[in-house]
Amino acid sequence: MAVASLLLAGCGSKASETDSANAESCVDTSGSSIKVGALNSLSGTMAISEVTVRNAIDLAVEQINASGGVLGKQIQLVSEDGASEPTVFAEKAEKLISSDCVAAVFGGWTSSSRKAMLPVFESANSLLYYPVQYEGLESSPNIFYTGATTNQQIVPALDYLKEKGVTSLYLVGSDYVFPQTANRIIKAYAEANGIEIKGEDYTPLGSTDFSTIINKVRSADADAVFNTLNGDSNVAFFREYKNVGLTPQDMPVVSVSIAEEEVGGIGVQNIDGQLTAWDYYQTIDTPVNNEFVKAYKDKFGADKPTSDPMEAAYVSVYLWKNTVEKAQSFDVKAIQDNADGVTFDAPEGLVTIDGDNHHITKTARIGEIRPDGLIYTVWESPAPIEPDPFLKSYPWAAGLSG
Repeated sequence: MAVASLLLAGCGSKASETDSANAESCVDTSGSSIKVGALNSLSGTMAISEVTVRNAIDLAVEQINASGGVLGKQIQLVSEDGASEPTVFAEKAEKLISSDCVAAVFGGWTSSSRKAMLPVFESANSLLYYPVQYEGLESSPNIFYTGATTNQQIVPALDYLKEKGVTSLYLVGSDYVFPQTANRIIKAYAEANGIEIKGEDYTPLGSTDFSTIINKVRSADADAVFNTLNGDSNVAFFREYKNVGLTPQDMPVVSVSIAEEEVGGIGVQNIDGQLTAWDYYQTIDTPVNNEFVKAYKDKFGADKPTSDPMEAAYVSVYLWKNTVEKAQSFDVKAIQDNADGVTFDAPEGLVTIDGDNHHITKTARIGEIRPDGLIYTVWESPAPIEPDPFLKSYPWAAGLSG
């Protein structure tokens, strides 16, 4: 029922503060440890992306425990598999909160999974740290969004394409909340900036037949493709894209859900030269990131790349720790009241929590996939971008969140 009621509410409205503040918590702070939850898809179509997110959460917890824990308590991680199904995410979130009595949950990927979990966290007055870029137009007192919102990823990507002379786009996405809402935003931007949308197609999550869509893309002859496919559908899409002779030089694809982990699954020979829009790449050459990459590879294997969503998940654990320590409490309200201005010197660069909308500052980066399977920055914003999940600072976006 919780899932159904949220889906009826739809996307594009700000989550209201309810009586959840009165919900009783079973979190036990009396011992030497504190429980937190990790809720990620370890099976199903999204496992190709989410396993590495779980790994990053494990790494952050291990590091924090090694350095003394949080308020002197060791973190005990309780893990669950969302199985790539929104209803399962909602059920497992309820279990983690009410049965395992965790102080916070880290996880989720698809917007469908987040929207399924949102009423669970609000009704129980618990906290979810959500690590993946998403379509924006949402804010909840019970969610901290550590991935990019639209003005930190999609809008910079569109600005980049416009700067490069792109005047037409073809939109391809998975058939669920994020791609549909993202494409509404892209179409509003395009209308205001003289960019023609030559086609728009959606396919179910997990779909592997792209012959018809690719033929339509080729016939449309747009300047570029904006790709919001998720999960292993990207494997079939890019293989078919190459099979019909489409190249990054003739018609580049800009993807917002393909990171280093997915490149290996797709096959670098199928995606070499294509573009991505994120806020973090393994190739960022800073001491903080170099240390992070080394720690991750030491723990999980030299062949395991780091990526934007898993870095944002790693960051989320540290932001929770830093906020708890600022509040000197694991209490939800104390964390909410003390979140504004909390920072972390992250592998992507310095990030700061906005206490009003629970998003964080992010440095936007456009990357190019190269033959070694890594993504290299070809453009980045001159400074971290303040989060604007409802796109209030963009006149062309008026009405999108109504």
